[in-house]
Amino acid sequence: MRPTILLPAVTMLLVAILSGCFKDTVVERYSFYRPVYKTRAQVRAAIKTGVAQPITNPGKIFVRGNYIFLNDVNRGIHIIDYSNPSAPRKTGFIEIPGNVDLAVNGNFLYADQFTDLVTIDISNPGNIQVVGFDENVFPQQYYVPDSNLVIAGWEKIDTVIRRKDNVQWTEDILFTSPFSGGPLASSAGIAGKAGSMARFGLMNNRLYTVSTMDLRVFSLSNPADPVFLKTAYVGAGNIETIYPFKDNLFVGSSNGMFIMSVANPDDPVTTGVFSHARACDPVIAEENYAYVTLRSGNRCFTNSNQMDVVDVSKMASPSLVKSYAFTNPAGLSKDGDYIFLCDGTAGLRVLNAVSPLDITTVATIGGFESYDVITTGTIAITVAKDGLYFIDYRSLPELKIISKIPLNR
Repeated sequence: MRPTILLPAVTMLLVAILSGCFKDTVVERYSFYRPVYKTRAQVRAAIKTGVAQPITNPGKIFVRGNYIFLNDVNRGIHIIDYSNPSAPRKTGFIEIPGNVDLAVNGNFLYADQFTDLVTIDISNPGNIQVVGFDENVFPQQYYVPDSNLVIAGWEKIDTVIRRKDNVQWTEDILFTSPFSGGPLASSAGIAGKAGSMARFGLMNNRLYTVSTMDLRVFSLSNPADPVFLKTAYVGAGNIETIYPFKDNLFVGSSNGMFIMSVANPDDPVTTGVFSHARACDPVIAEENYAYVTLRSGNRCFTNSNQMDVVDVSKMASPSLVKSYAFTNPAGLSKDGDYIFLCDGTAGLRVLNAVSPLDITTVATIGGFESYDVITTGTIAITVAKDGLYFIDYRSLPELKIISKIPLNR
């Protein structure tokens, strides 16, 4: 009798298991990106002025004369002629895989290419020339196990995953590269200007660069041949931005603003700290005040959305003067008595900063989500989520969008 009783029990158990497998299976479709590798030699050979490309993910920006050099994160640098701001033209694209930051010193452009610093002669933007490479000066940007290879691009892969509905998948499954960011969803007589989100800064014939942990110093005594001098300790991790002013570097981190003296240009020393709650914080400075923005969202780990005004008349002991609440402030620029503030989905604000204790909004232009801005005296070149905007501010409080270069994702 025992086999007769056991068989129905086993049969019921198998039916339950199998029905559970089919009943609880969930089909999910994903798209992920797989890195495409090339050798360093292949990538370096491709660094030249190519045809203009669509802007897909704008990052750092630098303005020199009539040209804008706009980083497209991890892809390279767009060259834009804005001699006519009403009709700016993309004139070329410099393919630099792994590029995130840039600076321009006279006729030379400096850009990171993963772990290396690339020096490029841009005296003729239509036919740039690679001058040289400083290898392994940014070791924190090392993403691949083979030092002879770099990630030259990303290939989109569509896939289907079948799973039980009680299994939780994480995004770690979707990436096959240790680079956690994947493809992401600033003539010697010509002055240049970087955006406030820059991580490269120029001063005293030196190039200063910040990583998440430290600051690096390069001599530009010969602009065509940067020489790495040393690594300096800032005082905290999670460094975001750098802003040179007078004989100091204002370094923004998610933990605060650090003031580093460059009285000795080759040996920056932290002399003052302004601490605040954890937040992302680009910073600009002028005379006795620094202006620091804090914003929520992304990896900033804060609910604060404000601009802090900091008294830096005594560099060793910066102090908070006043805080002003905004929507989601990011990059900023100053032109005379006015601060131009990128305020996320609120667009671009113009603030009257004659009195740091009584800053007021004099104009706002919306309809886009702004990230960084450079003022030129007449035009506010604004990096936004959907493109690059050219905003005429000659007749404040009137602001007028006179042109736009859209993104093409």
